[in-house]
Amino acid sequence: MTAKNLQDTVTLHNGVKMPWFGLGVYKVKEGEEVVQAVKAAIKNGYRSIDTAAVYKNEEGVGKAIKEALEENGLKREELFITSKVWNSDQGYESTLEAYETSLKKLNLDYLDLYLIHWAVKDKYKETWRALETLYKDGRVKAIGVSNFHIHHLEDLLKDAEIKPMINQVEYHPQLAQRDLRAFCRELGIQLEAWSPLAQGQLLGNETLKEIAAKYDKSVAKVILRWDLQNEVVTIPKSINKNRIIENAAIFDFELTQDDMEKINGLNEDRRVGPDPDNFNF
Repeated sequence: MTAKNLQDTVTLHNGVKMPWFGLGVYKVKEGEEVVQAVKAAIKNGYRSIDTAAVYKNEEGVGKAIKEALEENGLKREELFITSKVWNSDQGYESTLEAYETSLKKLNLDYLDLYLIHWAVKDKYKETWRALETLYKDGRVKAIGVSNFHIHHLEDLLKDAEIKPMINQVEYHPQLAQRDLRAFCRELGIQLEAWSPLAQGQLLGNETLKEIAAKYDKSVAKVILRWDLQNEVVTIPKSINKNRIIENAAIFDFELTQDDMEKINGLNEDRRVGPDPDNFNF
């Protein structure tokens, strides 16, 4: 199923609906910058916002949400808000506390999705147990992980009572994560892309430029469309209002199977971010 518009959702394995497309706010400055970006996104139809404790902009995101709801006549339930527990807060009790801190900063009663940010060795199982508690207590609608390889997921699932609903990972045409995608699909864990544009590094790629010219679209739109047609939830980051609107204009065209294959062929297993196995925790 390919999304038809910006509000289209995928149903996670617990029945919760999550928009296919959202705004990421990694490295968006706290204060006016993040407030304006989030408000512009919501005003222009975005319903999903992805932040994290370590981004240090949860307060700005919360302020923007409050103002955007009032200005656009929306209800809180119409938005899908994600945050993540940072590495230094991992562990059972400290994760429960970190969740409360994020809620307070965001000025919200609940999150739609809470993720373990990185697989901190010897800690992520206890952290997951805390997420399961929050979920069972009805404090959060869905729980998941971020930056987990197959072996991390296999290890987690040995003791988990609840299967993660999401695995958010670096994903773009040069890092197509085929094995991980297949593994997650088999288990009903939805894959979500961070850094879908490889931090801008793919915008000059000749193959992508040729495909983009054929559809009369930007390279960025072609990549984001490729994500959706691969059934990967995606959250490009931008602070520029026009780019926020532009990025979302990907529902009026469809890549052919041939072009999808060409883009799949660009994979080099090349990361722009850290490898989850060698991350400096």
